[in-house]
Order: sequence, then structure tokens, then C-alpha cells
Amino acid sequence: MNKFESLFAQYDCDKLTDESVKKAVTEIIEEHFAENDNLDVYKQCLHQIDLTTLNGDDTVAKVKSMAEKVNAFKNHFPQSGNVAAICVYPAMVSTVKSTLTEPIGIASVAAGFPASQTFLEVKIAEVAMAVLEGATEIDVVISIGKFLEGDYQTVYDELCEIKEACRGAHLKVILETGALQSAANIKKASILAMQAGADFIKTSTGKIAVSATPEATYIMCKAIKEWYEKTGMKVGYKPAGGISTTEEAVTHYTIVKEILGKEWLDNKYFRFGASRLANNLLSSIEGKDVKYF
Repeated sequence: MNKFESLFAQYDCDKLTDESVKKAVTEIIEEHFAENDNLDVYKQCLHQIDLTTLNGDDTVAKVKSMAEKVNAFKNHFPQSGNVAAICVYPAMVSTVKSTLTEPIGIASVAAGFPASQTFLEVKIAEVAMAVLEGATEIDVVISIGKFLEGDYQTVYDELCEIKEACRGAHLKVILETGALQSAANIKKASILAMQAGADFIKTSTGKIAVSATPEATYIMCKAIKEWYEKTGMKVGYKPAGGISTTEEAVTHYTIVKEILGKEWLDNKYFRFGASRLANNLLSSIEGKDVKYF
């Protein structure tokens, strides 16, 4: 048994089945969704959003406008807390930094996002440059192909080098759970990322058909809980991709709350990666259609 098989065995990764996860998620939602479907939770979810634009047609003007809306948010919605961060491509980090006046995070995808199919040297350089431009948080994707081949050493080594390149910036590791094929693989990838120093683990890029699911949230939160119990280290969680409605946000919030508890229910340890979700939550909070962002 190699060191990674031994690591996964400590967390009973291969004992996890898709069927047991689906059953557990259904029970949590049936028992606890209603108690979280309220105004206070909508506001909390809004406060946990990484407001995101990751499109090929992003322009300086578009990103600057987004940052300006974040700056002016409290003037329009004084009863709601601002978003947690703005997330953009590396080339747009300087635009966010030069425009943003609110004390929130500047997140950048990097390291060959979204496919992670490039040279490690390129990944390291892109991460380092994004941090130099002003990113306080870095979101990267694991080498999915290497992981599925069972080459865990390469995935681990890459993440360790990326973590070092982040310097003081927080590292969010995207597992691309929709491509990982099984509950056991999602848990293995979660443990591997945390072993390599991830500050957050994140579901998805939003660039493939299957993005964040309640089942992925359940698996990853259980992994975070077990990791914390064994190591004493708190790792954050970020569902991202495909979460656009208030109901979906409350579903993920409910699972996080039931597994990780109230300690994780702030934007230091729990984020949503989203673009459309912010306006939909604002609409639920205000009781009317809002298209602010």
C-alpha cells in the first residue's frame, strides 16, 4: 500500500457509495431545508458569494462596472452584507484591484483554468503573477486526468508547488466533481487537496455539464469534518457552478450547516461561486425582481 492509498484508507474513502450519499442528502433536505428557508439565511448566503465573471468576452469595462457595483452596494442595500469577493481571470485582477474600495477578497482563477492541461511551470507562473497583480485568493483545478489515472503523486506535488506560489494568498482547490465519476473519488480528491495545503476545497469550474450538486457538497463537507477531527485544521468549502436560485443556495447551506455546524457558516469558511445567484438572492430578500449585478 503506497502513501496515498494509506491516506485514503484512514478516511475510509473506498467505503463511500453513491447510493448512501444520495440517501443521506435526501434525509437532510427533507428534515432541515424548511428551517433555513428564510430571510436571514438568504442574506447570509449573499454575504458568502464570490461574485464571478469568467467569460472569454470579459472586458476591462465590464469588470470595472462589476467592482463599482460592489463598491456602491451598501448605498443601495444597507440592510444586507456585501459579497465576499470578486472572482475573475488573472488578466482582470489589476482592474479589480484598481477599482475596488470595499474590504473584500480579490479572487483569481489560475494554473491553466479550467482544464488544468498545461505545463506545471506555466501554472506556477500564472499563480505567482496573479498574486503579484493583487489577488488575495487563488482558485485552481486539480489535474483531473492525472487523478483519474491514479497518479496521485503528481496531483499532490503540483498542488504543493502551487500553494507555495500563492505566498500569502488563500488557495482554493477545484476538484471538478462532475468529472470524478464516483463518491469515493470525490472524497479522495478532497483529502488529497487538503493534504497538499488547500485553504478551501471547491466543487466545480462551471465549465462542464455537471457542476455543484448536493451530493458533492455532502461528500466534501464530510471529508472536511473528518480532516478537522484528525488534524485540528479548518478548511473552507465552496460549491460553485450551476448554483443560481435561492432554493439551490439554501439546499447547499443546509447540508453545510448539518455536517460542519455553525462554525463554518460565515464567508471565512463557506463561499458560493456564482454570477446569477446574487441577483436572485437579492430578489428574495427585497421581495421583488432585482437586477443589480
